[in-house]
Amino acid sequence: MVINMPKKYYTRIVENELDQLLGIFGAVLIEGPKWCGKTTTAETRAASRLLLMDPSRNFENRLRAETDPALAVSGEVPRLIDEWQEVPKLWDAARFECDNRGGEPGQFIFTGSATPRDDERPMHSGAGRFAKLRMDTMTLFELGKSSGAVKLSGIISGEKFNGAFGSLDSASIAECVVRGGWPAAVGRDALAASAMAKRYIGIVAEEDLSRVDGSRRDPEKVKAVIESLARNESTLASLKTLVADLGGEVSRQTAASYISLLARVSFVRDIPAWNPAMRSPVHLRDSKKHHLADPSLAAAALGATPETLLLDFKTLGLLFESLVLHDLWVYARANGMGLYHYHDSRDLEVDAVIAAPGGTWIPVEVKLSSAQIEEASDSLVAVEKRMVAAGNNPPVSKVVIIGFGSQAYVTERGVQVVPLDVLAP
Repeated sequence: MVINMPKKYYTRIVENELDQLLGIFGAVLIEGPKWCGKTTTAETRAASRLLLMDPSRNFENRLRAETDPALAVSGEVPRLIDEWQEVPKLWDAARFECDNRGGEPGQFIFTGSATPRDDERPMHSGAGRFAKLRMDTMTLFELGKSSGAVKLSGIISGEKFNGAFGSLDSASIAECVVRGGWPAAVGRDALAASAMAKRYIGIVAEEDLSRVDGSRRDPEKVKAVIESLARNESTLASLKTLVADLGGEVSRQTAASYISLLARVSFVRDIPAWNPAMRSPVHLRDSKKHHLADPSLAAAALGATPETLLLDFKTLGLLFESLVLHDLWVYARANGMGLYHYHDSRDLEVDAVIAAPGGTWIPVEVKLSSAQIEEASDSLVAVEKRMVAAGNNPPVSKVVIIGFGSQAYVTERGVQVVPLDVLAP
């Protein structure tokens, strides 16, 4: 039941999964990057709340929670515990209450943008009591910039879509990339939204990483690693490549450590390699793709503006792919599927694979304009042939997601073409 609907609230795709989990588990942990809307969405389901980062009375809430965790988790349910990692002992207190209340579902909603310090981790995992839910910044559909005429759920079920027209052009794509999906940036211009992303990078580099394990990090080196990740966004750049890109400024060990810490604060998200069958004769590379939590972070790290991106279509194409994969991640999860990438030993690759454990899969290519549809189709058909020949199920669809220059249609080769701004879960 929605209890505290805030002003100008934007419905989030993750809400359906949140409601399902609250009906099953005693507590739900919503994880994700800062400022993505975790607390706001949680408050629409919460009957009471404990905001640990509230600065009122010298952070009185946090002091009380540290002193008496049992009292801190008491209140009307669902009880929201915001930024729980600030007082990790609240996890064990909530776990105890879940057991003490006979396993009644929907007791707590925890939110967090980072994991606790290594020396402060909870005693218990929360298995069987806590469910984890990933939340991301807003997709184009959530922002109202996608018509939603083409449903991923329909593509998964074999439906064919024709006639839905996209409205994006290169200029609007560049603005979407720079603005990103920050709820607080809605209604503001691209310059203001970009300033938010730059501030986010500053907070992560200057504060957040050092707080993860209590060790001081060099903010300039953290920013250098972030810039390298941004330059290699939407690529399979190895750690060796990233270190070389840094020009000796940061050691291999330090770079690896910083990337791991950036993942712990939800700044970096890895897209794993797809491996459909353990016994498949197709040898697949198992490296991960590092992606920043929002395409605007990559743009901000590179100092890109909508105007400069229009002068650099290669970078615009890479950041557009980042935008697409960001949205696909959310849409796939809403349909009970995962997002992966495909790259085999013959260097045959596609940008993404949407897949479920039962063998359902959809290869996806991302192209900035319709002029690249045939090239993308070649890759999709080649991957389909190789995987089917290796004994895997054929894909339920093959998809090219484009930025501009076409409507939704199905090609003679059976490829579903979809403009990004008509796509929805």
